[in-house]
Amino acid sequence: MKILVIGSGMMGRAIAHDLCKHSNFDNITIADKDDETLRSAEKFLRGNNIDFANLNVEDTNEVKKHFQNIDIAISAIPYRFNYDLARIAIETKTHFLDLGGNNQIVESERGLFEKAKKNDVTIIPDCGLAPGLVSIITRDIIDEMDSVDYVKLRVGGLPMDPKPPLNYQIVFSPNGLINEYVEDAMVLDHGAIIKKKSMGDIETVSFPKPFGDMEAFTTSGGCSTLPYTYRKCIGYLDYKTIRYPGHCEKFKPLLDMGLAGENTVDIGNQKIMPRDLLIALLLKNVPTTGKDVVLLKVLSEGMKNDKKHSLEYTMIDYYDDKNDISAMMRTTGYPVSITAQMLEDGAISRRGVFCPEEIVPCTVFFEELKKRDIQIKKERK
Repeated sequence: MKILVIGSGMMGRAIAHDLCKHSNFDNITIADKDDETLRSAEKFLRGNNIDFANLNVEDTNEVKKHFQNIDIAISAIPYRFNYDLARIAIETKTHFLDLGGNNQIVESERGLFEKAKKNDVTIIPDCGLAPGLVSIITRDIIDEMDSVDYVKLRVGGLPMDPKPPLNYQIVFSPNGLINEYVEDAMVLDHGAIIKKKSMGDIETVSFPKPFGDMEAFTTSGGCSTLPYTYRKCIGYLDYKTIRYPGHCEKFKPLLDMGLAGENTVDIGNQKIMPRDLLIALLLKNVPTTGKDVVLLKVLSEGMKNDKKHSLEYTMIDYYDDKNDISAMMRTTGYPVSITAQMLEDGAISRRGVFCPEEIVPCTVFFEELKKRDIQIKKERK
């Protein structure tokens, strides 16, 4: 089988690296429209048996030509392209996976279910970290319990050596980060799916040293379809982002002043979009390199065999020094690579459009993570 990774940035490189190390694909190609980024990826992935190709995803005919020659495509580019890519994949009878990131785009993809099924194609959005890995953990909770009172999802990518004033490191697209901070969060509250403002409801989440007490606050996107999938199965479900204490208090005023706005403002003789300015300032003043860590904690409680039962999942994943791969690349890129490999070997065989909690076998998935030294500690209490 042949597989194509679209996007040669951080996540695309992590996906391609994992495919080379663990998969049985006959051919692995990584594609991008930016020649400089593609050359950088080729240098990063040197020594691996990978083909590199130029691809402009906004050229439908060009995408079709590539898709017609492969079995599976993975999107590691901004979410705004994913619906059109999924639609083309169905037309060319190519399985398609992406990292999600936007509830409306994912909902549009899910609207393609019948067409995908008719063409014997599997489409899986939301295959990264959150949504993605946390979605599969939630499915594991459902499988373990007879009924579930609550599931609380807490995830964050952080620098190992935090620098003021934000104590943060840009580990993925700053535009995506801003979206998480400004868009409303979806919360499942006893059958009702409600919206909550992001960057609120701050709480403390504790980890072993050297991290200790961290803060977590409401952000958008992390639970994606989970409130809908488990509307009748889970009493309460929410998602919050983990940061070093004080981050929310420092960042939120920037958004309150309108620096995430997308309507231009006149400054002198120039029209400037506030969000572009904020992104430029973040890239200039916030570290983009350095060793990082991904912290995850999922808390749940419910009933099993007529007794109160709780499950707690903890993950602390570190920068991979040997391969120069960040923890965020590992925990976002490897899950989608694993899912693609399940399609390749037949562990996933259903056709249509599914999110991870609906189609990815939990036990096999967790075993594959262990092979990559991504350890999820599961405690029953």
